[in-house]
Parts: sequence; structure tokens; C-alpha cells
Amino acid sequence: MLLGIFLFVCFFFYMAYRFYGGYLERALEVDKSQITPAHSMRDRVDYDPAPRLVLFGHHFSAIAGSGPIVGPIIASLAFGWAPALLWILLGCVFLGAAFDYISVIASIRNQGKSLGQIARGVMGGFSYRVFLGFLLIILMYILIVFVDLTAATFAPLSEDAVQQGGIVATSSLLYIGLALIFGLVLRRSGLSSNKLTFIFVPFIFIIIWVSTYIPLTSGVVGSLGFAPQKTWTVVLLIYCVFASVLPVWVLLQPRDFLSSFLLYACLLGGFLGIVAVGISGKYSIEYPSFIAFNSETLGPIFPIMFVTIACGAISGFHCLVAMGTTSKQLDRVCDARPIGYGGMLLEGVLGVLSIATVMICVKDPGMTPPAVFASGLGTFLEIFGLKPLYVSALALLAVSTFILTTLDAATRLTRFILQELLGLPNTLGMRVVCSVLIVSIPAAAVLLNPSERPLWQLIWPAFGSTNQLLAALGLFFLYLWRRKSSKKTLFISIPMVIMFVITITAMVQLTVKSLVKGKDWAVGTVCALMLLMTISILCDVLWKMYQTRKSQV
Repeated sequence: MLLGIFLFVCFFFYMAYRFYGGYLERALEVDKSQITPAHSMRDRVDYDPAPRLVLFGHHFSAIAGSGPIVGPIIASLAFGWAPALLWILLGCVFLGAAFDYISVIASIRNQGKSLGQIARGVMGGFSYRVFLGFLLIILMYILIVFVDLTAATFAPLSEDAVQQGGIVATSSLLYIGLALIFGLVLRRSGLSSNKLTFIFVPFIFIIIWVSTYIPLTSGVVGSLGFAPQKTWTVVLLIYCVFASVLPVWVLLQPRDFLSSFLLYACLLGGFLGIVAVGISGKYSIEYPSFIAFNSETLGPIFPIMFVTIACGAISGFHCLVAMGTTSKQLDRVCDARPIGYGGMLLEGVLGVLSIATVMICVKDPGMTPPAVFASGLGTFLEIFGLKPLYVSALALLAVSTFILTTLDAATRLTRFILQELLGLPNTLGMRVVCSVLIVSIPAAAVLLNPSERPLWQLIWPAFGSTNQLLAALGLFFLYLWRRKSSKKTLFISIPMVIMFVITITAMVQLTVKSLVKGKDWAVGTVCALMLLMTISILCDVLWKMYQTRKSQV
């Protein structure tokens, strides 16, 4: 049954790319001869054309992070795997992939501008600054959640996972060094990315093998005199500063390109494992397809499941990546569809693979999502005689690498927005100052967390809701962008209405739960603030549109 489900998903996504992706390309009247901003505005720092395969790796790694792993697993454990699977199938094709693709096209038609810059034309000065503040809060959420999750992966509290965490920590550091070398060789040697791929990709798997002999376990890091998780938090945030400041070709492009092969390995391994498991009949689906309409830990299935699963279905953060970094590196317009629409569909496949690990491998619902994913891949590939420890280490390296991609992309995007908000020049010194200021906030939040629960667990529902609220606002501004030209808008307006209904309901529920019932005042306050900011932006934009129409009558 699992094999049949997975094959249907792959076929469904292929047909979606061919037919619905083609429909969007025609509806958007994509001009494949257009010169992209990567060429017309090239500065070799942020605007720099990249080969399609390299940019696909960057885009996919940046939008995915650990979202299509963590969100689907959390939702499947709470509500059952069937509702999560259905939301990914429909949401990814008609909402998420379309949103990402339209975002790329809108940006390249506006000199690689970000969502905030494009939306500025329909907003007043006050609401424009409110919107930039809204984006800053969401990006801070992303940095807090993912830096805490990565540190927990490197220094797990469970004694059974200490060795595995040390292997992932070592391999992640070696991997960053490998990416730097790859970027320099690609830029200076004149060799194509395809040729260098055959040289450097095998080193990824060699790194994992080497790391099994020199793991940076919690005991090794703790010998420095600091708590291991907090030490890794500081190291990761220092890395974010460097990644935010360096030109994209030095670290961002090569690291994301190489990390995409980790994902491909996980997807291919998962696919082959599911095929082998299905043929052998060794495992059967054990986790229930449906549990309840209301989860004791999360809340009601509507709207909570739809905001818990963001990456894999639709995510607001994706438009920031599509408009913030991808559009600035797009070599040719014809690359936009495979990268924008195809990249999201591949993320949907990863989300379904994550659900598959729940369907077969979960015996203890208390397992963390990365542990579920890693043990699931280990189970799938054990049938080929591979050691589960090595496979699990590969899976966790993939998860941590995707998170690192999200972290440095989010830091760079936050820097863009902060400089835009304050009108700061794009000098090296200013980039460093802004990046340090940005990482100081998640550093304080994680290091000073008074709760015994990990911070990422504490704020995940609010993070998911605010992220999906950004998707609704992003669709709203894309709708206005299309409407200005009197073009077709139905493929934007329907997803926009759906996302506003889901996210506003979720934000109200979280605010009531956190503030009125006294569950978590900090999360409730942020949710209430974000909801008020959204309402003020919408009211200001609609009022401005009404005034414009009235003056034209």
C-alpha cells in the first residue's frame, strides 16, 4: 500500500508540473527572452547569475530547511497521516508551487525587487514600514526556531543519540569547508559545475564516513566549560554572520548546490527503500491514518494542521527566498519554472517521504521529528544491508544542512530588510554591523530561555501561523500586482482567500489560548501583534485603493 501511495504522489506531481505549471506559464505570459536582473544589475555580491543546477540546489535547500520534515511529521503524529498527505498533495500543487513560481516571475519583472519593495507602490508610508516590521518578526521566528533545532541536533539530550549528534556536528563543519573550496574552484578554475559535481559530491559521503571516527559529541564540546547546546548556538550564529556578508558565490551558491545532493540521496534512498519494502512485504503501515479531529497537544485539525504543515504545502518564507535571492541569481527566464514550480513539488515529495517514515516506523509518538525521519530512512535502507547508524547520520546531516541553508538565507534576507527599513548603504561594514545586530536577538532568546522545553517546540505553532499569514499577504500583493495590469487573477485570488481564512482563524485561536487561558503570554502577545499589523496593512491598502478609484471617477 505504501509503495502504491508513493508512486501515485510522484505521478500526480509530474502531471501537475506538466499541465498546471504550463498553464501558469501561459497565464503569466512568461517572456523567455527577457534579460534577468542577475545580468542587468550584476554586482557579484547579491546579483550574480548561477547555472540552473546550482541555483536549483540553492533555491530548494533554502525553501526546504527542515520544514517539510518537521511539520508533516508533527501533524501526522497528532492527527494521522491521511489528512497530512491530502493537504500536501493539494496545497503543494495549487497553492505553494504556484505561489513560488509567481513570486520569481514578479521579482524578475521588477529588477529583482523583494516583496516589500514591490508592495510599496500600493501601500502608504506607515503601512509599508509596518509590513517590513512584520517581515522582520517572521524572520526572527525562523532564526530562533532553526538555530535551536540545529543545536539540539548537534548536542541531543538523549544518551542514545549522543554519538549520532557528534557525527552530524563534525560532518556539518567539514561540509562547510568543502562548500567553500567548491565555490572557489568553480569561480577560478573555469571548469563547469557538471564536471566539478563528479569530483566534489563523493566527498560529501566520505565526510560522513570520516566523521564516524571523530564525532564532536556533547562530552567533547562540554569539555570547553560551556553547555554543549548553547555553545553550538553561538557557533551557528557566528556562521550566520559570515554567510550573510560573504558574496553569494563564495558560500551560499556552492553550499546549497552540494546540499541538494544530500536531499537527492535521501529522496532516492527513501524511494528505493519504499520500493524494496513494498516488494518484500517486510513492513506494513502501522500508524493510524486518522486519529482525531482535535489533538490534545496541538488543538483542532482546522486550522492547526494547515499551519503546522507549511513547507511541503505552502510557506510564506518561500516568497522571501524567491524574491530575495533566487530572482537575483536567475540566469535565464526559462529556468524560473523548473526552479520555482519544480522546486516546490520536490519539496512536496520530501514531505510525503517524511509522512512515510511515520506510517511504518513510528512506535513511540514521543520521538522528535528529525529522529523519526532518520530512523525511518535507516529502516527503509537496512533491507539493502546498509548500516542504520550511517544512514541515520546521512539523514540527520541532510536535515541539519537544510536548516543551515535556511539560517543563512534568513539572515541575509533580514539584512536586506533592515537596510531597506533604515535606509542604510550596502557597504561591507554596514553588512557586518546589521548581521551582528540581527543574530543577537535569536542568541538572547535561545540562551536565556527559562523554560525546560526546547524553544523551537514552544513557538512552532506561532511560527507556523505567522509564516502562513505571510503567504496570505504575499498572495494579496501578487494579486494586486496582476490586477494592476488587468490580467487573469483567479489562480492567485482563490489561494489568497483560502490562506487568509486559515491563518486569521489560527492566529485568533492561538491568541485566545495563549493570552486568555494563560498558556504562554509571550507567544500570545506576538500573535496578537502580528494579527493587528496584518489588519492595519490590509485596511490601509484597501483604503488607498478606494481613494484612487474615487479620484478617477
